[in-house]
Amino acid sequence: MNMTPKTTERRDEILSVAERHMRAGGYDAISFREIAAAIGIKSASVHYHFPQKSDLGEAVVTRYAARVQAFLGVPDDPAETPAIRLARLCAVYQTALLKEDLNCLCCVLGAESKDLPDPVAEAVAEFFTTLLDWAGRALENNPRLPPAYVISALQGAMVLATATGRRALFTQTVTALTACLSE
Repeated sequence: MNMTPKTTERRDEILSVAERHMRAGGYDAISFREIAAAIGIKSASVHYHFPQKSDLGEAVVTRYAARVQAFLGVPDDPAETPAIRLARLCAVYQTALLKEDLNCLCCVLGAESKDLPDPVAEAVAEFFTTLLDWAGRALENNPRLPPAYVISALQGAMVLATATGRRALFTQTVTALTACLSE
């Protein structure tokens, strides 16, 4: 597909709308018709960019993962402390929950991985594998903060805060995680 600036812009619009829908309601929350209506195009235009729903889902996850990785940056930059890196990781989730009022895309999709098409499930698994690796390196393999503990604490706190409407539960978790580095 020859991507002109206009088609690239349209593709990004489709991905953005699909991501918002998926972050709010999971993979089944995306519909080519609803995405098209939200943008003001025909659903055939969505199919032009993404022939199958799984193509769209995989592209959404891949783009989201790249954006998160770009924000996190280099996990072992010697100019930064583990505390700075942990704060940046927490900021990914804080921004999503407290500023955007959304959940982490891969948190939502991770819960339904067994029911996702293989390309989408594989992209979600790759997101978490990369994130776990980043956290291990960023926190210098601190035995008090294993990567799985950190990621699951942030993801779980996000789910609890969303389900209960108590954002303070998330903030408490961030405070507890950061305290582990200062003790």
